[in-house]
Amino acid sequence: MKTFIHYITDRVSTKKGMWITVGVWLILSMLLAVFAPSAKDYEVSSIQTLPDDAQSIIAKEKVDKYFEDSDGTPALLVFQASEGEVEQSELGEFLSTIKEEDIKGVKEIVPLTKLPPQAAESFFSDDGTTALIPLTFDGTLETTEIKSSLDTIYTLTEQNTDMSLYVTGPAGIATDTNDLFSRADIVLILSTVGIILVLLVVIYRSPLLALIPLLATAFVYEVVMQTLGLMGKAGLIMTSQSLSIMTILLFAAVIDYSLFVFSRYREELKSYENKQEAMKLAMRGTGIPVFYSGATVLAAMLILFFAEFGDYKNFAPTFGTTIFIVMLASVTLVPALFAIFGRKSFWPVIPRVGDSQVKSSSLWSKVGRFVTRKPIISVTAISIILLVSASNIFNIEYEFNTLKSFPEDMPSREGYEILEEKFQPGDLAPATVLFETENTISEDSRRELAEDLTDQPLVNNVRVNGTADNESVISYSMTFAKNPYSVETMDALEEIRNDSEQILDESNLSGELYFAGETASSVDDRSINNRDLLVIVLLETLLIFIMLIFLTRSIKMPIYMMGTILVSFVAALGLGVFLSSLFFDIGTISNRVPLYSFVFLVALGIDYNIILVSRFMEERKHHPVKKAVEIAVANTGGVISSAGLILAATFAVLMTQPIQLLFVFGFIVAVGILLDTFLIRGVLMPGLLVLFEKDKSAEPVKDSSN
Repeated sequence: MKTFIHYITDRVSTKKGMWITVGVWLILSMLLAVFAPSAKDYEVSSIQTLPDDAQSIIAKEKVDKYFEDSDGTPALLVFQASEGEVEQSELGEFLSTIKEEDIKGVKEIVPLTKLPPQAAESFFSDDGTTALIPLTFDGTLETTEIKSSLDTIYTLTEQNTDMSLYVTGPAGIATDTNDLFSRADIVLILSTVGIILVLLVVIYRSPLLALIPLLATAFVYEVVMQTLGLMGKAGLIMTSQSLSIMTILLFAAVIDYSLFVFSRYREELKSYENKQEAMKLAMRGTGIPVFYSGATVLAAMLILFFAEFGDYKNFAPTFGTTIFIVMLASVTLVPALFAIFGRKSFWPVIPRVGDSQVKSSSLWSKVGRFVTRKPIISVTAISIILLVSASNIFNIEYEFNTLKSFPEDMPSREGYEILEEKFQPGDLAPATVLFETENTISEDSRRELAEDLTDQPLVNNVRVNGTADNESVISYSMTFAKNPYSVETMDALEEIRNDSEQILDESNLSGELYFAGETASSVDDRSINNRDLLVIVLLETLLIFIMLIFLTRSIKMPIYMMGTILVSFVAALGLGVFLSSLFFDIGTISNRVPLYSFVFLVALGIDYNIILVSRFMEERKHHPVKKAVEIAVANTGGVISSAGLILAATFAVLMTQPIQLLFVFGFIVAVGILLDTFLIRGVLMPGLLVLFEKDKSAEPVKDSSN
């Protein structure tokens, strides 16, 4: 691999090779732009996250099989009177109007005027100010079509009533999510480009050094989006969330690797007059570390294929393709662009042959000297900081209601919170219990099973929804006493599900109980997410560890490298959650956050250790361990710290997104990258190298530095 990478970079660095390389990327970008669709053409707001064999999915399929009317996309229409109470007769007439309008996709709506008075009252809040009306759309409708139909219902409400309407439930959430991401995309791109441009100019005080990496990013972004478009045409489904995170990953990785390349290029330009020769030697030193850094990120993304959770598995092809193209660009396009501009890249501070390398008075030179002289103090101090930060993971509370992740003024969230206030908590999303048997179920057996289910923990009431298949299948609606998304309710339903055989035995029935609905899905979500977190952490750690063994030709160094990164991840999670609560008043986080954070922090954080250790190994050929560590810290400190700042800021751009999950994820990754950049790579890792790496007495040793 080393020989192959050097073969590529040597030719890219030549006078002819640099122009051919840029030309190939330009032609590729233009061809894809003309002939390939964009990934945006195949973007969806959400996908089925649970696997087909999840108990709640099996239960839903059973319900749809026996009760065809339940098959579709439900919406909850929340009507609120502007003054006083909602008039039942007025609302009933309006619902009839909606039915008569023949709005596209409206499959079923509650016929309020045809219901007995007692049944009709159940759709109104106790104070009469709010009404909850279920509506079902045809399940084949696209999100954009549902939105169009809902817009029609909103317009009819304004024209025919004095009531306010909020649409929540799956249909409302899907359309709102689609709107949020469509508006947020442009903000994400502009914010990312803006913050990278400003930071590069401020840190390096060179306009070209800011523009060249962004020019490379533009090429890569075009190739990635059109390549994903081709994959979408072939059947790959990409969510809005996947593409948002992919954009950040792409910008972050290209900028990161560009900084590593130009930092070493600047160093070589102080020793070689010819710009092509300087780039050739720069890539000889940094090509393999950069390629391995990309390979670790690629490996981390491909490991997600082993997940069962839909969102995680959806990340694998999207992010894997992105990183593969970024890896190619990092050893071809990026060095070619810098070689073309040569010394002008660094204007106005142009490096000249004979200029001094890293100054002994620089910050990272001082840090390197301190760590090599006092490694025990350095390692102990950083370890204490990391362990204290990590201890907060025991205080993390998870939120399973996805609506709480959306902006407070989003209609579907507003409607949900009105229901929370006006109705009983369990009424927000009753569970559906399906009993399937081979025999006809008697009236007494139905009643007895309902009573046994009602006696279960936290169950408020159970009522019959209907019977099917010659009365051998019965559907119940089970309402809990607490919020259907609360941990207590989830625990209660999980216990009931586990005890289903015993419940049937007590009712003298034989058959199967199936549990569908929001709470049942949340139970499966939690279980599968926990399984995926364990599997992905183990597989990713093992795979990257093996890759580091090949890179370092050592067993010990990969242990330091992976060990420090794993500790850093736990510390970042604990500290990030604490700071989210302190500064942003976010008390609970999505259970997706730990795995999202792990994948990106480990994959990207290990990059800095690879750059540091690769330089240490290079210097160790000529110097004793302490001196090699000191030189490695001094020479890589500037570029890694600036790369870390830019990378952290890039992920922090996710905090502009309207989804709390992305906000918290972006913040925690930013915190973790800063920990990796300044504490792990800057102090802890060098300290461990000094303490545990030993000089080989047989090797000739020079005491002078570069």
